[in-house]
Amino acid sequence: MKYLLGADIGTTSLKAAVFDEKGNQIRVTTKDYTLIVSGDKVEFPAEDYFKLFKEAYDEISQGLEISALAVDTQCETMILTDENGTPLSNAIVWLDNRAAKQAEDIKAKFGNEKVYEITGQPEITATWPAAKLLWVKENQPEIFAKTKKIFLLEDYILYKLTGEFVTEQTLQSSSLYFDIHKFDWWQEMLDYIGITREMLPRVEKSAVKVGTYEGATVVTGAIDQIAGAIGAGVMGEGIISEMTGTTMAIFAPCETIPEYNPESIIPCHINFDGKYCLLSWTPTAGIALKWFKNNFCENFSFKELDQMAEKVSPGCNGLTFLPFLCGSTMPKYNPDARGAFLGLTMEHTRAHMIRSVLEAVACLLKENLDYLGVSCSEIRSMGGGATSPLWCKIKADMTGKKIVTLENNETACLGSAFLAGMGAGIYSDISECAKMVAVKKVYEPANDDYTECFNNFKKAEEMIV
Repeated sequence: MKYLLGADIGTTSLKAAVFDEKGNQIRVTTKDYTLIVSGDKVEFPAEDYFKLFKEAYDEISQGLEISALAVDTQCETMILTDENGTPLSNAIVWLDNRAAKQAEDIKAKFGNEKVYEITGQPEITATWPAAKLLWVKENQPEIFAKTKKIFLLEDYILYKLTGEFVTEQTLQSSSLYFDIHKFDWWQEMLDYIGITREMLPRVEKSAVKVGTYEGATVVTGAIDQIAGAIGAGVMGEGIISEMTGTTMAIFAPCETIPEYNPESIIPCHINFDGKYCLLSWTPTAGIALKWFKNNFCENFSFKELDQMAEKVSPGCNGLTFLPFLCGSTMPKYNPDARGAFLGLTMEHTRAHMIRSVLEAVACLLKENLDYLGVSCSEIRSMGGGATSPLWCKIKADMTGKKIVTLENNETACLGSAFLAGMGAGIYSDISECAKMVAVKKVYEPANDDYTECFNNFKKAEEMIV
């Protein structure tokens, strides 16, 4: 039996899991960590990322011979080093917003349309590595002068594992200096920032062997959302994934890059197979239900909330919840938007309010699917929201799409393990991996009509967003 390791390095935790070659999970571990936050600055000690990975690797590989491994990470976390790969400062985490001025400078120089047509990113924000590099150049010239290697997080882990200075295409899609048509660095942007190609890793596809670590083949991975989609069996058009955790993230594969639309803020990334994908997210989803539980139903479990909500008819007798507790991103960007319950009457109970939260997140799902403009027959549902049968049923009825939940909850780790197996030659292609994704339950759209509920949500949203 061959064992594959997939590691998912998130914003505040690292998960690593070992699977056998049939996709069965053998072991899993989680390492939590705390970011260094000061105003707009969000950092983390760069070398600690690898220390955490090594701790997790040593723990779950004990007594097992790991055949191959791959790592998925968040996109825009950046690490600057000298020629020997020694970090010159803390990692600048993707959440960091110090480079707002530099983002505006890039926008003034290139404009949104040109940036989108080359990089697939419709917005120019402080989170992009291009803006971060300009900030370092202008505010920490001594570090910029010493910088010889520019890593994103996955690159850095691969370098520490193998000594190879290498990256992969999905990770660089949101750097703002990578051409997603040519699959190469955007020279004009490099010149503007003041960096050279020699400072950047060589570019490979996903699932390519890089080297070895303790006898295991080390393979290029993919960004976290793509790895999660692979682990959920979303490997071509017709199926999309949605993750209802703290936030909601939607992943939709596509064959080509959509034409520029000044009204759209949907990013287009390179997918693991060299094609493309659209990503959408909302800042509030599962966290809205958790907020309501913690403040108004603190003595009840989530299962008990479901049981109460299930007794309420669809539409909650006209009650509408707007889940914008942390502002709104897509399809309407408004960080100042706020949440609200609208339509409350004396007949409404706590159960109505619980169900209205569930329905509001389902409305966000439908709204974002309409915004993405993609057609699908099936939605693979992941995250904490997928554990609620009622929520899955509401989503199926709201969208008119089949909702499918999965046996394995660690879809990003599984997706990375699949990529590791492909790079090591254990799997012939991705379709072989798709057959190993185990479905837990299928929710077919029923006869519940949510048209009025969705229309009420849209009308209420117009008032707030």
